[in-house]
Amino acid sequence: MKILILSRNAKLYSTDALVNAATARGHEVRVVDYLRCYMNITSRKPRIYVDGEELVADAIIPRIAAKHTFYGNAVVRQFEMMNVFTLNDSVAIARSRDKLRSLQILAKRGVGLPVTGFAHHTDATGELIKMCGGAPLVIKLLEGTQGVGVVLAETTNAAESVIEAFKDLNANILVQEFIKEAAGADIRCIVIGGKVVAAMKRQAEVGEFRSNLHRGGSAQKVRISPEERAVAISAAKAMGLNLAGVDLLRSNHGPVVMEVNSSPGLEGIEQSSKQDVAGMIIEFLEKKAKKPAKPEDK
Repeated sequence: MKILILSRNAKLYSTDALVNAATARGHEVRVVDYLRCYMNITSRKPRIYVDGEELVADAIIPRIAAKHTFYGNAVVRQFEMMNVFTLNDSVAIARSRDKLRSLQILAKRGVGLPVTGFAHHTDATGELIKMCGGAPLVIKLLEGTQGVGVVLAETTNAAESVIEAFKDLNANILVQEFIKEAAGADIRCIVIGGKVVAAMKRQAEVGEFRSNLHRGGSAQKVRISPEERAVAISAAKAMGLNLAGVDLLRSNHGPVVMEVNSSPGLEGIEQSSKQDVAGMIIEFLEKKAKKPAKPEDK
């Protein structure tokens, strides 16, 4: 099977792990910088190229950076037009990258979430804070990733100041209840094809509430409850993702979803869980991908 990994950096742990897993199973695999791709979208025979070469594949694995979602997703859509199987399709990727939309989808499906508020005008700040249960509150930029643009406001005055400051920047923000009982820890579950295949507990450093490994958090293997497993699977299904990293918090009222990631990193989860997640991703492709029909010659 010909597999293309859409990634800007072949040396990243996740990309390299996928290459090694595919190669070990006898597949032809190549890493392609999706920003260097260009497309013929007007023809009845859609094509995609890089450096003058037409790209042909049986399956693609999108590893699209958040800041390049627009163009990266356009590349994924082009492969979809060519009937190439994609690990996560463009619609699901777009859903997961829009934090507000993803929360609305999850809420509609009845998936547990922290109490969340969203508003445009600063006149609504007081009501927004009250609606979310009052301080302390977590305030997030919609476009933030890896813990960037996430602020813990411990008092009402602090929350008002942060919200108004973000509004002055014309930024879109979310306000969420602070799950104090989580004690700076969250659970990252990897879901592949509707099954949780690995899980880890991420613990924030002392004095920090964000557990992201990029911000110095630590990770360890964790046993999740049947309820946590069911919530993670429901969240991935609601987003339409074949591969998802679902981040949960353990609250007093059960597991709540913080985020669903369409391109979860593999290094922390593989090292902590001792599971070959990259290998399981390739196995999923083997089961689901179909070789595209040969193009008609006219």
